[in-house]
Amino acid sequence: MNRESSLTDKLRHYFGFDRFKGQQEEAIKSVLAGNNTFVLMPTGGGKSLIYQLPALLLEGTAIVISPLIALMKNQVDSIRGMQSEDNIAHFLNSSLSKAAIQEVKNDVLDGKTKLLYVAPESLTKEENIEFLKRVKISFYAIDEAHCISEWGHDFRPEYRRIKPIVEEIGKSPIVALTATATAKVQHDIQKNLGILDAEVFKASFNRENLYYEVRPKIKPETQIIKFIKQNEGKSGIIYCLSRKRVEELAETLQVNGIKALAYHAGMDAATRSGNQDKFLMEEVDVIVATIAFGMGIDKPDVRFVIHYDIPKSLEGYYQETGRSGRDGGEGKCITFYSYKDIQKLEKFMHGKPVAEQEIGKQLLLDTVSYAESAICRRIILLNYFGEKYENENCGNCDNCLNPKEKVEAGDEVARALKVILEVNEKYKGEHIANILIGNKTAAIKSFKHYTLETFGSGKDHDERFWNAVFRQSMIAGIINKDIENYGLLKVTEKGHEFLKNPTSFMLVKNHEYEEEDDSANAGGAPSGATSGDPQLYSMLKDLRKKIAKKHSLPPFVIFQDPSLADMSIQYPVSLDELQKIQGVGQGKAKRYGKEFVALIKQYVDENEIERPEDLIVRTVANKSKMKVFIIQSIDRKISFDDIANSKGVEVNDIITEVEAIVNSGTRLNIDYYIDDVIDEDRQEEMFEYFREAENDSIEAAVEELGEDEYSEEDIRLMRVKFISDMGN
Repeated sequence: MNRESSLTDKLRHYFGFDRFKGQQEEAIKSVLAGNNTFVLMPTGGGKSLIYQLPALLLEGTAIVISPLIALMKNQVDSIRGMQSEDNIAHFLNSSLSKAAIQEVKNDVLDGKTKLLYVAPESLTKEENIEFLKRVKISFYAIDEAHCISEWGHDFRPEYRRIKPIVEEIGKSPIVALTATATAKVQHDIQKNLGILDAEVFKASFNRENLYYEVRPKIKPETQIIKFIKQNEGKSGIIYCLSRKRVEELAETLQVNGIKALAYHAGMDAATRSGNQDKFLMEEVDVIVATIAFGMGIDKPDVRFVIHYDIPKSLEGYYQETGRSGRDGGEGKCITFYSYKDIQKLEKFMHGKPVAEQEIGKQLLLDTVSYAESAICRRIILLNYFGEKYENENCGNCDNCLNPKEKVEAGDEVARALKVILEVNEKYKGEHIANILIGNKTAAIKSFKHYTLETFGSGKDHDERFWNAVFRQSMIAGIINKDIENYGLLKVTEKGHEFLKNPTSFMLVKNHEYEEEDDSANAGGAPSGATSGDPQLYSMLKDLRKKIAKKHSLPPFVIFQDPSLADMSIQYPVSLDELQKIQGVGQGKAKRYGKEFVALIKQYVDENEIERPEDLIVRTVANKSKMKVFIIQSIDRKISFDDIANSKGVEVNDIITEVEAIVNSGTRLNIDYYIDDVIDEDRQEEMFEYFREAENDSIEAAVEELGEDEYSEEDIRLMRVKFISDMGN
């Protein structure tokens, strides 16, 4: 019987599969032949089989080095499930008792164990090194090998110590496996493990079934809830960068009727693994998680992966989005992008070693150019991993489905190439862009690059434009990034040819994402509150005027402009729904709401309006413990200064919170504090001002009353008293 068919027979015998996937068979033969082997296969490509089958066939025990305890346990359980004997596979890590460790060691020494999974930390323990010296080792398999590289998205320093330890234990072939690696990371892995001679097996990074989309980060919670409701019952993962955001978002989804749970490293192990199991067993639809979640999660039918925050690197992004649609079915990958998030990530890097900051910055720049670029997302992703995508339009990403205009940029590409060559290909994109624009940065001054002939030769465009030129020239193979010194721009042969014989170069213009406006103050109405339905908005204003007249109150005491604007977007038709409107609490809804919801209901019926019920995002009740604390403190007549001191904030912040509480209809009696800080005559004058005022604008009040006489803080306090006394 020839070896080909016998290998397939062994596959069927041990794993029950009829045939190999992709390059699995060739890679397995390389391991069986005792070669050093490097395997790069995207998530779901069947990497683990490449070391599991040879381990069962070869003499001795294969040592599998894996970074996560949960991952090891899953792998060992799945192998045991397919074999008749449990001791065929074991793991050795800090979660085992002394007795259990001894049992594992006995099985290995008796030759019963074919696969021994070890955490890199356990590998460095002296007693384990001594033990492994007594074992016949068939080969070492290093899983998640990207952890070796500082350029990988999950660098772990202990992975750097694998090679010296392996050499101390005794040399055997090395198999390195990873699901994401750029050319730079691959080179790092092979160099560090001393396997530059390895047989390399690379599968395509193209996952045709995945749809990629980047959206501006405006009201992301609303967008997420709407998306999930449109995809009812489907499994999904939402990634956030902070544990706090994970918990808040999971809670918001729950109160909006979505079966969601949180997952992050700060939770106790039992809750965490319980939540993971509920997701795997389909008791919940959505997991909101930090990137701690998902390594080794073998759920084939995850239908969407949403990034609430943009990831720190494209490798991380590829790995996380790759957890959707592993069965080849639908997989939607949606990312929310805001440049403010990038600035936050840059801030987190301060204080880290300079080399680490430099790497982090480069990886972030790649992520930014992916998000802002308007060319096919697949082309960019595959190019990042050193693969060329032949089609110009993949038909399954936002940029291909909504193409942006192209502009002729042959001249600009030539200008960029000239600068790169004039500085001897020794600088990064950011520096090249500054030379082109004519920015005299500190670096440009110190290298005297303002004296270059090309300095300022591209000042007719901004940095974003030049970034698009670099990115798209890379994809066209005209420039590339140096592998050893990642980030330095080099001109390729094709680039030199382009300079000799310039041709047309059509450039796709980058996206310009809007940013969410944070300027709305918690006090009065933000200026220019925008309404959804202008006709309804004007009817609501008329109704407010009529009710205000009836109660002899200024209209803003009934409901403020932003509340009316929100009503004209959400169309609330019951008091319960009205309470979900911005700035409307239970008190306001009960006191004035009846006529408003009656008007909206009639309007909706008469105009046959389909209400966006899924857009009425319920916020978590009493989200702010601060508000409860303030209400209790005011009941006990504690001065605002003392409340502020006890919370480590300014008095101004306390007034802002008090404004929000009163504006949503809660009555607060702050007379004790006002009497303490404002004399009686001035109180009366300000109170009378608000009785006559057209709106509750603080600026208008300061102007009318005179800023020399009345401080902004005093006026805000009196506005709170007025609204609370008269309206709530």
